[in-house]
Amino acid sequence: MTTLGALSAFVVANQAIQTADILQIPTSNLRWELQHLPCRFHVKQPTHVFQILATHGRNQKPRMSAFAVPDGNKKAEMGSSHGDPVFVMSKNNRRSKDPDVEAVASSSQSQANFCPNSEQPGSQGTLLDKLKAVHLHVLASEQWNASLLKLCHRKYLVSATNLVHFLALKCLDLEQLNEDLSSVGLLNLETVNSHIHASLTAAIRLLETLKLNSLNTKENIGPGIDTQNRIDQLKNEKFTIHTMKKAFSNGELLLGPFQHDRTTHIMVTVGQEALGSEMLITDLIKMGASIIRINCAHGNPSDWSEIISRVKRSSHLLEKPCRILMDLAGPKLRTGKLKPGECVMKISPKKNATGNVIFPAQVWLCHKGAGPPPAHFTPDAVLFIDDQEFLSKINVGHTVRFHDIRGRKRMLKICRRLDVFSGTGYVAECSRTAYVESGTELYVKRKKLKFPIGKVVDVPSIEPFIRLRVGDLLIISRDRLCEQDELPGPTSSAPTIACSSGLLFDSVKPGDPIAFDDGKIWGVVQGTSISEIIVSITHAGPKGTKLGSEKSINIPESNIWFEGLTSKDLMDLDFVSANADMVGVSFVRDVRDIVVLRQELEKRKLQNLGVVLKIETKSAFEKLPLMLLEAMKSSNPLGVMIARGDLAVECGWEKLADVQDEILSVCNAAHIPVIWATQVLESLVKSGMPTRAELTDVANGRRAGCIMLNKGKHIEEAVKFLDGILDGSSIKM
Repeated sequence: MTTLGALSAFVVANQAIQTADILQIPTSNLRWELQHLPCRFHVKQPTHVFQILATHGRNQKPRMSAFAVPDGNKKAEMGSSHGDPVFVMSKNNRRSKDPDVEAVASSSQSQANFCPNSEQPGSQGTLLDKLKAVHLHVLASEQWNASLLKLCHRKYLVSATNLVHFLALKCLDLEQLNEDLSSVGLLNLETVNSHIHASLTAAIRLLETLKLNSLNTKENIGPGIDTQNRIDQLKNEKFTIHTMKKAFSNGELLLGPFQHDRTTHIMVTVGQEALGSEMLITDLIKMGASIIRINCAHGNPSDWSEIISRVKRSSHLLEKPCRILMDLAGPKLRTGKLKPGECVMKISPKKNATGNVIFPAQVWLCHKGAGPPPAHFTPDAVLFIDDQEFLSKINVGHTVRFHDIRGRKRMLKICRRLDVFSGTGYVAECSRTAYVESGTELYVKRKKLKFPIGKVVDVPSIEPFIRLRVGDLLIISRDRLCEQDELPGPTSSAPTIACSSGLLFDSVKPGDPIAFDDGKIWGVVQGTSISEIIVSITHAGPKGTKLGSEKSINIPESNIWFEGLTSKDLMDLDFVSANADMVGVSFVRDVRDIVVLRQELEKRKLQNLGVVLKIETKSAFEKLPLMLLEAMKSSNPLGVMIARGDLAVECGWEKLADVQDEILSVCNAAHIPVIWATQVLESLVKSGMPTRAELTDVANGRRAGCIMLNKGKHIEEAVKFLDGILDGSSIKM
């Protein structure tokens, strides 16, 4: 058992509180419980007792939960009414069976005077005394967690200690104290997350100066507090604001230096679409993206290598730094592959309510080696032609004819000719709906003669999906590839989708809610077997909602438990460490996941690889402080991503705003950069027009170190728009 050299903040000298026998500080909103140290302390001033009391409401008699009393050998023994020393009592504390229990910290002059006037907590003492009590409470939390802090890497020691201070402050009901401080023009304790000790010390000194000027007396901040073992006083380095500023470099270490006047990075997720466009990544970096994200759940190392090489090449040519984040897939439950759809492309002009064409469809026509259309042109369809020689013979004004797969005659009128990166392309207009497949022949008609210009090639397959409506049944099968009509029986008419994870089939039971695609579709499990789960759909869009391949599956009320890193993650980690700047760790749930991650990083000697913890489960949110402290044991640059899609499903949509604010506050206290992710400017990215709610969301996202955009049709426009919002001059205005 470790023995500390001082009782620290648990022992309060006679001079510390002159006006009251007791100062009580109730807790009302603590969300996390702190770790505790062994309960034996040396006491230099054994004339005082420190208590932690638990009360059932403000007007009821408290019962003692933990206390320190000096014995005849001048040692303090920690006792507990529960048989286990508890520094902080929480509403979610496993040691408390009463959901209304509160924790009250108090100090008294003798054991015989344990809790006088305890029915009125917080009513005793002056403003200075109250602030000193908070200060002592904060130092006590640090002392209580000293052994845990000693394990943190030296670059994170200041930040980890401030995180412990923050958690101690959060467990107190400081509403009245904040009002009193504001009334005399001092700090609000709700806004000092990043440098708590320095702010408290400065406020106490200021109040003491004011008191000295008025009473011509001098009063020490905390006589009787022996801080000899206070982690060796961090090598005699005080928690000043200057010291705290060193920790703000954590954001730049992970995400890179900020550009221009911005204080927030822009991250963009890219995938297969980046391989089909020579200029996409270049345009993204040019518009303001400073981080490119690759999701290892999609694609393969060959695709990732090509994307990374394009990022590095574009970054070098533009002379703009751009880092790469690669997300490990993690143990996420996903829908399996559906049977590929037919390789057919529909060309649809825009029509009004009566069915009349109001605007013809825009078609990009080019040789298959010429590449995609230019960035400023967004066509409704792209047709690649196999014969470049014949294609070069057509001119603006010509009419290209063909028969679609239904045998109907259709025409493409050539409107413009554009030079692109590796060839020439044409903009054509189609005024009638057409269905085109690979092999469709195009020709030009002159004087009743047909002049072929080539065949259509490389028509992509239609992305398969299942449309689900409220009341529908859905079968989840273990099979990796399912067709709707494969399974006989009374549910054969129900659509079927696969999920290869056996954990799903072993964990769910009838009555469990289940969500798909980040909560766009909800259902209830009706029945289970070894190979099938039958789900009744309870929530979907009015016209049904599409469910496709590789979409998320969430079971928020199940006790399903995953391993921290899968075998695929470990293989991908080798690639990530050799090619990327940061690794995103998906679906972390517990400190054990961080321990496994640290072991794998140490095994590969990856001390400089950035680590981003993706918070997307309820368990990860509740254990975030402990996971951060565990991650701080390594020197790797550290960050947190608020993955709001899965997080909203896990914690409840109505709680998401509060949850993301709490994560921001905790990370701010720990000086850890935050990535604001999921559905940011989604309407703008997909349709080209943002909503007002999205603009407000981005404004909140400016508090984070990075904002992430997902891929979409108008992604370049969205990056440029977001860059304008984050511009320093617009924020100042």
